[in-house]
Amino acid sequence: MSTHPIVSVVIVSMNNLNNLYPCLNSIKKYTSINYETIVIAYLFTSDNLLKLSVDYPWIKIIESSEIRGFSENNNIALRIAQGEYSFILNDDIYFNTPVIDNLVNTIKLLPEKVVILSPNILNPDGSIQWCGRPPISWISFILSLFHLSFNGGKNKYTNKKGVFQTYNINGAAFLIKTSIFKGLNFFDKRYFFCPEDIAVSTILNKIGYKCFVNSDAVLYHKLGGSKWSKLIIATDPAGYKGSLIFFSGNSFIKKIIISISIFISSAIHFFYYKIYSKIDKKEYFNLKAQAKLNICKTIFDNKSPKENFIKFYDMLKR
Repeated sequence: MSTHPIVSVVIVSMNNLNNLYPCLNSIKKYTSINYETIVIAYLFTSDNLLKLSVDYPWIKIIESSEIRGFSENNNIALRIAQGEYSFILNDDIYFNTPVIDNLVNTIKLLPEKVVILSPNILNPDGSIQWCGRPPISWISFILSLFHLSFNGGKNKYTNKKGVFQTYNINGAAFLIKTSIFKGLNFFDKRYFFCPEDIAVSTILNKIGYKCFVNSDAVLYHKLGGSKWSKLIIATDPAGYKGSLIFFSGNSFIKKIIISISIFISSAIHFFYYKIYSKIDKKEYFNLKAQAKLNICKTIFDNKSPKENFIKFYDMLKR
């Protein structure tokens, strides 16, 4: 690839070649503009690290062998990214059209204040997972805990056709101007595992930049990572603690109200999954119940999202 790529594709993969290979194959097959691909090999075994380097000699591999969150891992790659744009991509995403080319060509035609362009993120069955994302306040976050909404999910920022303005991005896939991202010092590592994507887009909107979507740039998100694995017992507590930090800001009152709401919601879901696990013996329901219980145990403590993750991740290794 060129020493001056137009796009730096950044992928964090947690020792999962089954996810990563289709993603890399998509990039190689459907991207024609100059690009570089940087893979953060997070907690990879030596065998998988060697296999990846042999099978994909055209990618840059950065080994990440310490406990780090989504933000920290991405930031390692972003600090060496050479592209004018950075394309953040989950390893469980694949596409069958020139998505990266499409996004770059589109953002070049948009006003200078547009610094982020998101694709249309679909489930493997073709249903919409994310096509834009509205503003999320601390109140709407609380409502979402109980599957409620002010407007029934209808808003001007989502699920439109063509190129349109949105508010929040989804961290699974988005194109951003690297220089602007660098000015923010990239992702805020406090959040570890959510909501670093909301934090980035919220800050950009507040300082006058804009986030757009191109619904014609379609890719597929398998959700094959930590969301459905044993890791949810560690990632869920970290994620909710990160949301508490973001949505409460510097307000002690908001912190208490949000903490109580998260606790009640998690307790309700714990009992739901526990009861359902008696009916359906799948391990998934027990894992979800344990994840909700772990949230209840930690939402009122003073530990960081990363500390909460390490606590439960260490339990998994015993």
